[in-house]
Amino acid sequence: MGPPESPTAQLENQEASRRKRLPRRPRLRRCLLKGCEQRFHPLQARQRYCSDGCRKAARKWSRWRAQERYRESTAGQQKRNDQSRRYRERVKDRKPAEPEAVSEAARVITTEHSFRSLLRQARLLREIRAYAAIAFAALLLASVPTRVGAGPGPGAALETGARFNPEILIRQPSSP
Repeated sequence: MGPPESPTAQLENQEASRRKRLPRRPRLRRCLLKGCEQRFHPLQARQRYCSDGCRKAARKWSRWRAQERYRESTAGQQKRNDQSRRYRERVKDRKPAEPEAVSEAARVITTEHSFRSLLRQARLLREIRAYAAIAFAALLLASVPTRVGAGPGPGAALETGARFNPEILIRQPSSP
């Protein structure tokens, strides 16, 4: 049997019956970054990391590791010692910083808002020692006017039981 009469016609018929092959893709891989290790389809044959973030982290680690190896070598240690020596010389040659001038007005302590003038005198407190149920702070600060933010916070009650009675302080001491 000889060759077909029209070799091109036979090739055309064969191409029509065959399926077109898809381009091959690499199989699933694990990301090589320690801690990530998720599975991914690489877009290129030599792709090692699943994302751009993993690739940057791997590059950062690689640079850090190379730096560590260099510092362990004799040349790296010598270079680091020279850097430290130059830094110490620079620090020694610096001029000492001049202290900043502090304005005298900043040191003044004003007594306008002092609370001591509003406290009860000690002679008035002698009679009240018998009333132990009254909290000492409530007794001292009874005449202090309340202002915004001056009151006790939530859950910080000074006294839970007895109420303060200002008439106790007004009474004259009884003579025996």
